[in-house]
Amino acid sequence: MQGMLKDARPDRFEDIIALVALYRPGPMDLIPDFCKRKHGEKFDYPDPRTEGILSETYGIMVYQEQVMQMAQVVGGYSLGGADLLRRAMGKKKAEEMAEHRQIFRDGAAKDGLKQEKADEIFDLMEKFAGYGFNKSHAAAYALLSYHTAYLKAHHPAAFMAANMSLAMDDTDKVKILVEDALDVCKLKMLPPDINQSDYRFMPVGEAGKKATQIRYGMGAVKGSGQNAIESIVNARKEGGPFLDLFDFCKRVDKRQVNRRTIESLIRAGAMDSLKQDRAVLLATVDFALEVAEQAEASANQVSLFGDDDDMIPPPEYVKAEHWSDRQRLLEEKQALGFYLSGHLFDAYAPEVRQFIKTTLTKLEPSRDLRLIGGVIAGLRSQMTQRGRLLIVTLDDGTAVVEVTVYGELAEEYKSIFKEDEFLAVLGKVSEDRFNGGLRITAEKVMDIGRARVQFSQGLRINLDASADTKKLAEILQPHLNQEGCPVLVRYENQVASAELYLSDAWRVNPDDQLRKKLGDWLLASNVKIEYA
Repeated sequence: MQGMLKDARPDRFEDIIALVALYRPGPMDLIPDFCKRKHGEKFDYPDPRTEGILSETYGIMVYQEQVMQMAQVVGGYSLGGADLLRRAMGKKKAEEMAEHRQIFRDGAAKDGLKQEKADEIFDLMEKFAGYGFNKSHAAAYALLSYHTAYLKAHHPAAFMAANMSLAMDDTDKVKILVEDALDVCKLKMLPPDINQSDYRFMPVGEAGKKATQIRYGMGAVKGSGQNAIESIVNARKEGGPFLDLFDFCKRVDKRQVNRRTIESLIRAGAMDSLKQDRAVLLATVDFALEVAEQAEASANQVSLFGDDDDMIPPPEYVKAEHWSDRQRLLEEKQALGFYLSGHLFDAYAPEVRQFIKTTLTKLEPSRDLRLIGGVIAGLRSQMTQRGRLLIVTLDDGTAVVEVTVYGELAEEYKSIFKEDEFLAVLGKVSEDRFNGGLRITAEKVMDIGRARVQFSQGLRINLDASADTKKLAEILQPHLNQEGCPVLVRYENQVASAELYLSDAWRVNPDDQLRKKLGDWLLASNVKIEYA
């Protein structure tokens, strides 16, 4: 639809009505002619008398009403009779059509139209009547389209926030709307926040100025419900912003806000304003709820020494290992259905762009095999005449494409097809004439480890005099692979430095697990995959 509008460049309301009616199976074939005629290509009317009927659609019969008017003007029908003709044409009953053809001929002959020309016009009407659209319906749809387009153009934050609120139970729709708000409307998405968000998505902007931001609605967080979120908002209105997780658990209604809701809000980033790592917050939920219960139980008890709240030390957060960016995004996806604060591919991009130069948004058909890469956003299998195949949805943060992987290849490498994991594909890229996009067929597939082996010069490890070589051997041992990549060690002490490749017996599979082990031991800056 968007491609059609770019070609047509409508400049009057009647064009929108016509395009709504044309964009359906059957009439779609006429869209190119409609666009060419609108922009200057010459055309003839079936009969000079039909110019007043067909001028607004550039000589093309688009509406049922036009077919009826043609029957009235050319064939001498009454409007009631023309409606019967339209119905007969839609049903395609041969006997009725033969009768109507003769009636049309006779009516046309009264104005001097020859039978041959009358039959030509009748055939044309019959062709269009089969899929003509009711103009009043098309006009109603067009008016709604115009109103919403106006709102999106002039009040994008309010319009997109309203749409997101309407679709908040459908993660896929929310994701599409968020991308539209960012890419097309150039708005900024603010994350969900227990101290800022409402149940619904809300436009945000300075007083007196047009809103340019949207605050994510807490109602769109999985595991939350309207009663729970409204309870949180009411507690915030009554007592002010929440100071920490313990304050939150103490003040909200635990009958409405349960453990699952709190954990989902943490995963979604709605408690980032509490200035604690999400992993720490998640690890502390049970303890915070327990503290809140104890506080509630002792609220009505009077101390021997009076009010001694100031004597009780504040509770401390449970210690937990902080999440990596990857873990944070995966947890965020679990709560929101997609990545909001970043993209999984971002973690791979600095390395991957050294051997995969083309982004998915710039991918074009080519006779040569193309190398592409992205994070697997979805997987589905499909049975065809050629057997079972796998459809892989690949996302690199710039665009999303589907890659077809046929049976043998899919079966051989089935272990690497996992959602949220990196995949490199060497394949054929051609134009898909059916949907107007690209058709990508995989010839070779690689996970990040195999891609590193294929394209890197080796794994570089920096060691100093204090490093334990036995420890290095222990870490490398489980990852040894004769078909892996070589290991280059740079050793340096106070006297000298040297670089040496370990023997082929110490080739390794350079996956993320090995890099993490080495990075935890030597610091990540001392472990690097090197590319040409």
